[in-house]
Amino acid sequence: MGLLGTSCSFTRFRIADPVPQELWMDIPAKLKQFAFQGIDDIPEERAWGWVSFEDMLDSEWQSAPPEKGAYLAFALRLDTRRIPPAVLKKHVTVAIREEEKRIQEVGKKFISRERKKELQEQDKLRLMNHFLPIPAVFDVVWNTDSNIVYLASTQSKLIELFMNHFTLTFDLHLEPLTPYALAASMLNESQSALLDTLEPTRFV
Repeated sequence: MGLLGTSCSFTRFRIADPVPQELWMDIPAKLKQFAFQGIDDIPEERAWGWVSFEDMLDSEWQSAPPEKGAYLAFALRLDTRRIPPAVLKKHVTVAIREEEKRIQEVGKKFISRERKKELQEQDKLRLMNHFLPIPAVFDVVWNTDSNIVYLASTQSKLIELFMNHFTLTFDLHLEPLTPYALAASMLNESQSALLDTLEPTRFV
């Protein structure tokens, strides 16, 4: 579920770098520069990029601008093309058996490991044209006053992808706002050292 759903899991980040004042005017252009590009017609496994908060098919922000008062709202779209393992295994097995027949005709007995890998890659590439990518959208909200960023996901791999794409787009680094980091941000330097001496409480 997205941030507008009745329930939502999300991860909070803080921007670790000072945000240049000139960046605010450039944000719409930067979102378009690193917007989502589809892979329906090309044999790629994954594609990701920014799209409109209101419409995952809108990578030009024609439906609504990203500015929402003191917030910026957009989304990260990730399309993944998945070939079922059983389908790939079947086609690779057929290709290897055909290769075995071919090399026997020229007096060879074994297929090299490199050739088997090559056959697998060829079949995988061919099969990609038969499977459409599955889209997924993850809402992003950026509080421009506090520079706290919210991502509607708690998946570790997705979080890593989001942080990298955010840095690529805006040249700003994100830090996950974990309970430890949140506590440290509320304390001075001498008090922060006490956090490392705390032990977790067991409630069971």
